[in-house]
Amino acid sequence: MIDDRYYVKIVPHKGETVHRLQITRRHIFAALGFVAFVILGSLGFAALTALRAHAQVATLRAETDAQKATLHQIDRQTDALRKQLQSVQRQNQEIRQLIGAPAPAKSPVKKTSWVRGSSLPAVAARMKLLSAEGSAVARETALTRRLAMHVLNIRHLRDLARAQMIAAIPSIDPVAGAEVIGCYCYRTYPDTEFHEGVDLAADYGDTVRAAAAGTVVANSYDGGYGIKVDIDHGNGYHTWYAHLSRAEVRIGQHVYKGEPIAAVGSTGFSTGPHLHYQVMYDGTPVNPTPFLTGVPANVLASLP
Repeated sequence: MIDDRYYVKIVPHKGETVHRLQITRRHIFAALGFVAFVILGSLGFAALTALRAHAQVATLRAETDAQKATLHQIDRQTDALRKQLQSVQRQNQEIRQLIGAPAPAKSPVKKTSWVRGSSLPAVAARMKLLSAEGSAVARETALTRRLAMHVLNIRHLRDLARAQMIAAIPSIDPVAGAEVIGCYCYRTYPDTEFHEGVDLAADYGDTVRAAAAGTVVANSYDGGYGIKVDIDHGNGYHTWYAHLSRAEVRIGQHVYKGEPIAAVGSTGFSTGPHLHYQVMYDGTPVNPTPFLTGVPANVLASLP
């Protein structure tokens, strides 16, 4: 059997003691096996590292694609939100025009400042700008709302004032649809003179109602008028209700349109139960007939 031992001599340079190492094939194979293991292990580790890096690259690429898709979606959403802001701003401008309010000094949404692009900095810049524009439009909307409420309140007060003015103008038949039996005209019976009111047919004791809101200034016997109620409507108009059997209101009392104030009678210069109804304006009698069925058109036209 061939000897499988090998010797390695180490001779120092200065000739000192020679060292001899004995190596067998087993040692050589073991060394070669160790070297091969190290090489294969290094190659396996390198391959594993490469695979892991490839997986990480794929993951990062997928995340990048997802981020790009998200940025693109955010970009579309910011565009949609900006269009909504512009729509709200247009509505605010229309409301201001309707209520007669001045337009704001400057528009909170500036088209020229909109940064285009799908990169993260560009989208971030648009989001920042959108936030500022949203705050500005919100402030403008709040101001427009306050202005609109102010104008609506003013108009409501004006409507109330107009309603109060109309309520104080004679506009109903005091005895609910009675027939006119004595005109506002010259007549010869029962006397010869100008009749300054109208006579309305009614039965004794029928209810007489105020033709408009006002204050009672008289409720006493007045010569040929008999028992008469005089209501001052505070706008130049007075209404007289005469030949009453009794008055049911007191002087100084405020009455509403349609409120009962007296009862029909035949006191004073009268030939039978009826109501003498007379309308005075600034101390001058006017024809009551147009006032029996509402406020006359020419009177309404003169109101503010």
